[in-house]
Amino acid sequence: MKQNLCLLITGGAGFIGSHLTRWLVHRYPSYAIHVVDALTYAGHIENLADVKEKPNYHFHHLDICAQSDIEQLIGKIDVDAVIHLAAESHVDRSIDAPLAFLHTNVLGTAHLLEAVRKHWQWHKRWHRFYQISTDEVYGELGRQGHFTKDSPYRPRSPYSASKAAADHLVHAYAATYGLPTLISHCTNNYGPYQFPEKLIPQSLLNLLAGTIVPIYGRGEQRRDWVFVEDHVRAIDDILHKGQIGETYHIGGDNEHSNRELVEILAKIVSERTKKPLKSLIALLREVQDRPGHDFRYAVDTSRIQQQIGWKPQTNLQEGLARTLDWYRHADKWIKAVKQNAQERT
Repeated sequence: MKQNLCLLITGGAGFIGSHLTRWLVHRYPSYAIHVVDALTYAGHIENLADVKEKPNYHFHHLDICAQSDIEQLIGKIDVDAVIHLAAESHVDRSIDAPLAFLHTNVLGTAHLLEAVRKHWQWHKRWHRFYQISTDEVYGELGRQGHFTKDSPYRPRSPYSASKAAADHLVHAYAATYGLPTLISHCTNNYGPYQFPEKLIPQSLLNLLAGTIVPIYGRGEQRRDWVFVEDHVRAIDDILHKGQIGETYHIGGDNEHSNRELVEILAKIVSERTKKPLKSLIALLREVQDRPGHDFRYAVDTSRIQQQIGWKPQTNLQEGLARTLDWYRHADKWIKAVKQNAQERT
């Protein structure tokens, strides 16, 4: 592997993508880090303001579905590896507008795969196409067990179906064309810069404002939560140490029901703001559940721990406290991203 790699991060102005960009820009000053983002409602150039002056950071306002533009860029900068995060990712939105998810998540992935296939066809050096996927492609679990790399795909929402289709395309390009691919499936992420409609930032902001905190159904759905910076470290490790053709699972070992999680958030808000916990808990309201709501996700992380040596470093209490502290001082960012979302949806 050469020391001055050129990496292309799709969706690099989004939540996970901006954290990954920041991590790679600082950790690998000899790498050229190129970010592609269409800057839709979920992507914000403000997320990358702290690295915009770094000499190894380059931003390109492009849609991954613009085939000719993507092919031209990949050839021009001579990409060594693609880390593919660009995706429509909110399940509720996928229920309301499924075709947008198929367009970006399936067709966009196909355009990227075609672009790198053409560019890398005669190259013999180190290359990687790294697909960032989700545990939701496996469907739902009962109360016991974990998804493994051999679990069958059983997506149950337009979002997870579109990600499953993208994963299958990656597998197909690896088998048919010999493309050097990697895939990882991660559990729910949380941390700074997450779009306010997601469960944790929405709940935190409502608790801080003293407004109703909605919980789907009885809040019994269970999720494992991983701090975004731990996920970013895992992506870095998989890119550099992962075995070609492998699938890795990333989790935080922090499984809670949605109600349990929101109650933990209420306790942290109470501790940080001195607001009475009882009054915060009283803000929780059960609302109509969404269609096809998966009961539980959990992944077996033994492969990444044994092969690569990664494990989460941030416990839930620490990660949530850091997240709350960031959102308490992010009024300008919150206003900007909400305005951007209104303009682009």
